Amino acid sequence: MESTIRVNETDMTFSDMQNQKLNQMLVFISQYNEFYKDRLKHVSLPIRSTEDLQQLPFTSKYELVQDQTNFSPLGRNHTFSKEEYVRYHQTSGTTGKPLKVLDTKESWTWWEDCWLEVFKSSGVTKNDTAFLAFSFGPFIGFWAAFEAAKRLGALVITGGSQSSKERLQSMINNEATVLLCTPSYALHLAEVAEGNSIDLRETNIKTIITAGEPGGSVPSIRQQIERLWNAKLYDHVGMTEIGAYGYSCTEQNGLHVNEAEFIVEVINPDTLEPVGKGERGELVLTNLGRYGYPLLRYRTGDMVICSEEPCPCGNKNTLLVNGIIGRLDDMVIIRGINIFPSSIESIIREFEAVKEFRIIYYTEQNMNQVKVQIEAVTDLASQVATKLRDRIGLRIDVEMVPENSLPRFDLKAKRVVDERVVN
Repeated sequence: MESTIRVNETDMTFSDMQNQKLNQMLVFISQYNEFYKDRLKHVSLPIRSTEDLQQLPFTSKYELVQDQTNFSPLGRNHTFSKEEYVRYHQTSGTTGKPLKVLDTKESWTWWEDCWLEVFKSSGVTKNDTAFLAFSFGPFIGFWAAFEAAKRLGALVITGGSQSSKERLQSMINNEATVLLCTPSYALHLAEVAEGNSIDLRETNIKTIITAGEPGGSVPSIRQQIERLWNAKLYDHVGMTEIGAYGYSCTEQNGLHVNEAEFIVEVINPDTLEPVGKGERGELVLTNLGRYGYPLLRYRTGDMVICSEEPCPCGNKNTLLVNGIIGRLDDMVIIRGINIFPSSIESIIREFEAVKEFRIIYYTEQNMNQVKVQIEAVTDLASQVATKLRDRIGLRIDVEMVPENSLPRFDLKAKRVVDERVVN
């Protein structure tokens, strides 16, 4: 049945293409998807404009997780019978119960198509050798990148269960030209290389593609990784439940949304009304090619700003300035100031001597506080504290800790410890 769901994109304007894909999907899922069937009952089709789009209900991760709890184990948003699905993933569960997501063969091909756009924007070709420094498991991570690289014709090497030193040696021995990993792990690999007298600048790695964390779009983090590896870094963003929706370009000034496959909105998370370009808001996405697991107006929880100006690279897709600013559920109010961990990290990474860090929220005399622990070769506590106070407008205690005392991460880094007392 799903093989019939293809759209002829020839001679269509961009908005027309989106509308046709959206309406074709809506007609289908309103009949066959139990999660959305009732939600779409009173929606007037076809959708012809942005205003019409606002008829559609928002979807939240909480609703998806609750649906899987009520209709265990997979919930009702899997449009087809289980026999039609070929891939299983689950979210990391860092913000709650893991969400299980399946893909049909066609939906998995759609994932690959999205990742091919990432490779295209990064200049990766069939002549490259891509090394995936990733331990393969149910977290989607770079699984789709692996499949897309194969389709591209590039040689793909996986790090699997290798140690960091073994992965570095494999990259060198196999003359890998592209590294795919999280920003945190790119920095950790550089630390391991230094400890083993390996000069990364003499490897063949010329391109690094990061995902899983916002660091690849944070200038201070990106510049530090590029300096250590003597390579150009391109960022990518996606979510298990929504798909691989964004990628950076040669300008490295943010993330472009793949609007051939996603409809993008930015809303005020309190009023749910659209915000203007240049204003900060919550990113809302609708995927257009994943009939096996569709999401309409999905509230990602990511805070972004859409550029008011076209990107100099020539890509006309929506540009999210500086990528993901932070997550709504990561924001903490300390003494009246909104704090995102990514804002603290962007400042800390300006100090090249910092090897690792950790953010600790705690309660003291009934007031929420924040402090930062850092590992560095020299005592930088005073300098880091001064820069944090100047940039964030808040006094943040900075504590030096012994070398190698803080954890390192292969996948998503967990650098925030919340010890606040809940009243």
